[in-house]
Amino acid sequence: MNRMIIFSAPSGSGKTTIVKHLLTRFPTLEFSISATSRAPRGEEQHGKDYFFFTPDDFTARVQRGEFVEWEEVYAGVYYGTLRSEVERIWKKGHVVVFDIDVKGGINLKKMYGKQALAVFVRPPSPEALQQRLSARATDTPETIRLRLDKAAYELTFAPQFDIELVNDDLASAKLQAEDLVRGFLEID
Repeated sequence: MNRMIIFSAPSGSGKTTIVKHLLTRFPTLEFSISATSRAPRGEEQHGKDYFFFTPDDFTARVQRGEFVEWEEVYAGVYYGTLRSEVERIWKKGHVVVFDIDVKGGINLKKMYGKQALAVFVRPPSPEALQQRLSARATDTPETIRLRLDKAAYELTFAPQFDIELVNDDLASAKLQAEDLVRGFLEID
């Protein structure tokens, strides 16, 4: 059976760090590269970090049914999962791993049911999340405030996931995530 593991969380919760860790621990896991209509940042490359499309190209692909899920995450900025990306990974006999926004995660879980394990990574508190976002030193105070407001909204979706993983200690969260993957994939 083709399987997928979905990690969703508010920005700064640690989901990307956990996903990168799991990819080093389980050779059958393969990361699904998302598509976006935003411009590349820094050294990001098309087909490696994201599939970068113009907003018009992105919406044309939506109309053609090329996405298994997509969302307008910010006004005029789309993110989604190409059907071809999921099929590419499954053809290799691998398990698809997603690091995806909360609504996208819920949509994938609804679509794939028992084929999918949906994990919501929760920060220990709003204060801890604010400290993490500030420590990154990549966002303005205004952007951090917007991310915190969005996080409060995203936390309301946590009960729709199979499991909530509280990341109050990264080493412990990584080990818990490994256990979740082993259990889902029935690995001893």
